[in-house]
Amino acid sequence: MEGWEHGVPKVLERTVKVTCDPQVDVLRIALRDVAVHESDESQPGVILDFHDEGRVVGIEILDASLRVAQPRVVELAVTG
Repeated sequence: MEGWEHGVPKVLERTVKVTCDPQVDVLRIALRDVAVHESDESQPGVILDFHDEGRVVGIEILDASLRVAQPRVVELAVTG
């Protein structure tokens, strides 16, 4: 099957990690497991984390319970 290797979609070759910390009400999405060089609050309550080459490697959503309908539920959809 095209786009698949050993029964695993190629899009999943890199792990995306989603964590929700209800104690501080933050939802974190780590796109790559690399060191964060810089962070920037692109919009109020939305922080983008950048690798040293300027690529976005993470997203943090502050006050997640106010911004995301179900911050503890993650749905994965692979298309293509």
